[in-house]
Amino acid sequence: FPETGLQWEKENEDDLKDKIDFSVAPSHYPKGVTRPGLGCRELVSRNLSKILPGLCHDITDWVESTRIKASQLLYTLLLHAEDHITQHMELLLRTLYRACMDEESEVVRNCVKAAELIGTFVNPKVSLRLITSAFEKTPVPSYVMILTAVIRGSPKEILKPHLTDLGNALSKAEICRRSEEVFYKEQLLCCVQALIEVCQEDCKEISLQLTKVLVTVMAIPCSQHLKEKVEETMCSLAEVQQLDGFLYLYKQHIIQLMEWVSVSHNCWTCYSPELLQLDVIATHSGPVIGEALHDFILILKTCLQPNKDPQMRLKLFTLLSQLLQKANETVNSQGQFLSYLETVIKDMLAPNLQWHAGRTAAAIRTTAVSCLWALIHCEMLSPKEILEVEGMLMPQMIASLDEDSKMARLMACRIVDVFFKVCGRQFDSDKLIKTYPEVLKRLDDASPDVRLAAAHTLTNCFKCLKDNDMKSLMQNNIRFLYQELLVHLDDQDQNIQNAVLEALKEGSILYPEMLVREIEVVVHKHRTPVYCNQLLHHIQSPKESVL
Repeated sequence: FPETGLQWEKENEDDLKDKIDFSVAPSHYPKGVTRPGLGCRELVSRNLSKILPGLCHDITDWVESTRIKASQLLYTLLLHAEDHITQHMELLLRTLYRACMDEESEVVRNCVKAAELIGTFVNPKVSLRLITSAFEKTPVPSYVMILTAVIRGSPKEILKPHLTDLGNALSKAEICRRSEEVFYKEQLLCCVQALIEVCQEDCKEISLQLTKVLVTVMAIPCSQHLKEKVEETMCSLAEVQQLDGFLYLYKQHIIQLMEWVSVSHNCWTCYSPELLQLDVIATHSGPVIGEALHDFILILKTCLQPNKDPQMRLKLFTLLSQLLQKANETVNSQGQFLSYLETVIKDMLAPNLQWHAGRTAAAIRTTAVSCLWALIHCEMLSPKEILEVEGMLMPQMIASLDEDSKMARLMACRIVDVFFKVCGRQFDSDKLIKTYPEVLKRLDDASPDVRLAAAHTLTNCFKCLKDNDMKSLMQNNIRFLYQELLVHLDDQDQNIQNAVLEALKEGSILYPEMLVREIEVVVHKHRTPVYCNQLLHHIQSPKESVL
């Protein structure tokens, strides 16, 4: 073919004189590719309109070998035709869209290479307008794949004026949220990667739009592998802007991202894609979420109302619980979370801890209790603030001790334990009389973990009674506690026996003589007197040391 082109060029030298004398090589050309001679280029350009329709038909032929050869030839023809392919763009693009969905990888590979030549030779005003308008109407993976190839083949300086339009198109909700199909999201990710690789620092002007696309791709329930690719791409986007890592990308855009994701939050359900996007922004941004706390709390407050979709509330409580487990590294990174404590307790937790029938309602109560435990356990609250929480939520915690869910009972027991430990000395006798019997019931729980937690909680309950006035007011209650705990001192589980022994040792300080009498009544009923004897020894040893 080169010899034929050279011969044709000599035969038509007069006709081609201007092109021979004044032809300028394209400023941008595929790397490692030798430009065909003028005769070959001219022959292809003049005959392209005759060859192309049949070739495009062959690329979608049912015979695999025909499709492969046709796709190879297409690349060669476009390489020769250069900017003459502009007038054939609509036919070319229609063909490439179909061919890129071919089952044969070599056909796809050749068509992607051909699409890169479109980026090299065709003015982006033409190519990008045609492609973006097509996939805005029908967003499918092959359209994005061709756009990516065109971007990869385009010169950086020629793409720059079109960056804003590209960024806006890709980040449109109907484009980036179109589907949870992994292959489609992979193509969106490749498109963003191509923009970063080609445009480098120019991507700063569409950094927010690209971050939105990356957050959306990460938000689909998919493989860990794709999530890692997204994070790598975020790092690349940060790097071309001289930012030190993807967290700084979030830092740069966090307020805008929260505004973007929360536009319709009043109407969310568990199927809303924005819910998954919020999850990514809140968990992946690490300490940066603390800088957008006002917006985050506002979304939670609206979406956690009892009249909202139950499954959505379940997901949001799980998210909040996850963040609270590392509060100082997430929501409290700026030390501002406690200013929203009343909102979290009154407007989010309290309404969702109210009893309603049904499994979903029970699951919500369990996640709400877990959330409260995470809040208390992260050691962010001062004793004063724990007292405030106790004042607002103690009745709900007492009710949660009787939940069907083992997790809810266990968390509630631990929360009551903290209430006793931190602020129990300030409880009046009425509150103690309402609380301790519910904890005592948990010693008969089916779960050993709950029984163990109940025994620890009763240890701290005894510590609340050391005040002489309180002790006198509750003498009969203390006797009842002694009697019940002595029954459980003979439990079949040794861990429970040890925990109950510690509780009784703590309680023995209140009325030691009374406890000794109660021990003497039951010791002969126990399978072994070991624990009763240890308890007696503990009660009597201080007297011996005094003597």
